[in-house]
Amino acid sequence: MRTLISTAFISLDGVVEAPGGEPGYRNSGWTFKDVEFLPEAFDIKGREQEQSAAILMGRVSYEAFSPVWPDMEEFAHYKSVPKYVVSTTLTEDRLVSNWGETTILGSLDDVAKLKETEGGPIIVHGSASLNRGLSDAGLIDRYHLLVFPLLLGAGKRLFSGTDKDTQKLKLVEHAAYDNGLQLNVFDVVR
Repeated sequence: MRTLISTAFISLDGVVEAPGGEPGYRNSGWTFKDVEFLPEAFDIKGREQEQSAAILMGRVSYEAFSPVWPDMEEFAHYKSVPKYVVSTTLTEDRLVSNWGETTILGSLDDVAKLKETEGGPIIVHGSASLNRGLSDAGLIDRYHLLVFPLLLGAGKRLFSGTDKDTQKLKLVEHAAYDNGLQLNVFDVVR
């Protein structure tokens, strides 16, 4: 069984929308304009690339990342790993040709089947809606949360508001940085 890891830049009040400057969100770019950059706070991102064997994302994140990430040196490893996009609307003809193998999955059931295959960890980048669905379906095994000392108010949330049974987490790694960022790595307790 493969490990599914959700990774997110998240505000203290749970917002994950537009951390890198995507248009259309009032506080767009909050990860780099509102908090001092400290390289050591982002070490987890390098480890994620080294350890991941595949990337999983939703259509919206794929459409945001695919024109940019294939040519970014800091994401070179991701070019070589398989990518999976969960979407009922994305078609093969809209996939980019310079980012390696990409497979469209039509449902969370397809994600569950992917987890049952052989291979290393699958990392979920961006994809707020997909993350909520994966969490509600019990498919996420680990969270890598880089928590920013910001309250953003409105915005897309990482966690759903679904009324469900308590889901316990175990803190397996944590760090606090001088710029106020906190790294929290949680395993989902089954």
